Amino acid sequence: MADPASIDTAVDNINVIAQELLPTPEAIHRALPLTETARDTVLVGRHVVESILDRRDHRVFLVVGPCSIHDLDAAREYAERLKQLADEVKDTVFVVMRVYFEKPRTTVGWKGLINDPHMDDSFRIDEGLYKARALLLELAEMGLPAATEALDPITPQYLSDLITWTAIGARTTESQTHREMASGLSTPVGFKNGTDGSLEVAINALHSVAHPHNFLGIDGQGQCAIIRTRGNRYGHVVLRGGGGKPNYDSVSVALCERELAAAGLPLNLVVDCSHANSSKDPALQPLVLDNLVNQIQEGNRSIVGMMMESNLNWGNQKLTDDPADLQYGVSVTDACVDWETTEKSVRDMAARLRDVLPKRIADQG
Repeated sequence: MADPASIDTAVDNINVIAQELLPTPEAIHRALPLTETARDTVLVGRHVVESILDRRDHRVFLVVGPCSIHDLDAAREYAERLKQLADEVKDTVFVVMRVYFEKPRTTVGWKGLINDPHMDDSFRIDEGLYKARALLLELAEMGLPAATEALDPITPQYLSDLITWTAIGARTTESQTHREMASGLSTPVGFKNGTDGSLEVAINALHSVAHPHNFLGIDGQGQCAIIRTRGNRYGHVVLRGGGGKPNYDSVSVALCERELAAAGLPLNLVVDCSHANSSKDPALQPLVLDNLVNQIQEGNRSIVGMMMESNLNWGNQKLTDDPADLQYGVSVTDACVDWETTEKSVRDMAARLRDVLPKRIADQG
């Protein structure tokens, strides 16, 4: 039997080596306040996506942009190009920029701009929150709505007033914490199917997110609080493939429609052209998008949105010891299509759907 005198008497925080206070959400909001122009961008963006989901707007929405944001200058350049393209196709496609700051990791790796903004394992989360909010504010003032993945349940208090559409990833769709959080988000929320391709977890999530919840969180002053929500009625499924197989084809879409109908849920589908649906090969993303457009042209009524991973330049690259050595405009996470491919794909989609989508709404009416 061990001698009690020889046992370390610490009973909590045994594996914690430091605790540093973060600025409160309120403090960061004061430093980077929501402007009237930015507020209008967010409110209009959310209204449009909700109207598309409610079939009051005939358009489809497209969430497109880098797999993750790591270079703010490149993100700004991409946003400027995307805004011009968005204005060009706005009668048919409502474009929302993918602005992902947090990356779930299967084991270890770079966790995104908020967690490690210097990309050197310094984990200056305080700086990352300021950088993320500043970029979102710039985009909103530009008139470009933004989408992100809600990964850490604390982060929305810092950023959610600048977000138009939110994704819950395949790894977290089954999480009770994320379902509860999503029930209180102010945006429409897309739940991805499981990494094995199953729909059950996403459909269960839709039931959960639509109901009120009560859970632990933080308020604007950074204090622990009981968060009480009314439920979010704009949850929907995102098909992203899984288990080594895609699920964007017409048969998979029909099966998803059947399961949604059986569950008494709206037949709203967003399809992710990347991840397992493209076998993580960016060259296949335009082919997936082309297939989805074909389905709509042939009478599909449930596909209301698409997602693409796109950057200034093609492919991806590995992190280096010196972030200054990275290629400009190339993803450091999943491989993306380049700007030229993005522009062509979006223009082609808009041209092919321009006359089809208004009739789709009229037929459903």
